[in-house]
Amino acid sequence: MNNWIYAGITIAILIAYEAFLVVLSRRHPERLAREVHAGLREDWVNALAQSKGSEILGVQTLRNSLMSSSLVASTAAIGLMGTITLSIPGIQSQLLPAGHVAAGMASPKIFMDLTLLLLLFASLVTSVMAARYYNHAGFVVGMPVDSPARHKWQAAGVKYTRRAGILYGIGLRQLLLVAPVIAYILYPIAGPFVALVVIGSLWSFDRYSD
Repeated sequence: MNNWIYAGITIAILIAYEAFLVVLSRRHPERLAREVHAGLREDWVNALAQSKGSEILGVQTLRNSLMSSSLVASTAAIGLMGTITLSIPGIQSQLLPAGHVAAGMASPKIFMDLTLLLLLFASLVTSVMAARYYNHAGFVVGMPVDSPARHKWQAAGVKYTRRAGILYGIGLRQLLLVAPVIAYILYPIAGPFVALVVIGSLWSFDRYSD
């Protein structure tokens, strides 16, 4: 029962912090770095559209961001495959041949294994989507500034760049949030403490100060 308590506290801390950020982003978006930086990316794309000869610089910058998203996606994919390899046999051993769930299936260890898989999968999906949007934005930014096509797709380029940055941030966050889950799997009582450490670290990056 104690292990369930530690698992519940670990997950509750992570969920509470994410809920706090959602509320803060609606009431005081200027206090969150991700909201401010989303506006920064929009201003950057609009500034490029007003400066001739900036196409190469824009494409190179977006390419660097695309590579960062690809790196996070690759890390999440490797972690996901490794976790599946290590966890699935244990999960399957808890299943009866008929496919019904055995009593042991409802264990905190299995629950946290599934949570780890979910976080890694979410990181993979959001990072891949970020790379996709960065790729689309690159085509827009690479168009000649004065071309009709650039004017046609400028708004889309701004939107794609904003979405890509937000998705990249989400994907990176999911990788960081696996730390408390892994700590719990290794030593249950460590889960809540590592969760507090991770949340404290994230807050230093999530808040925005001039």
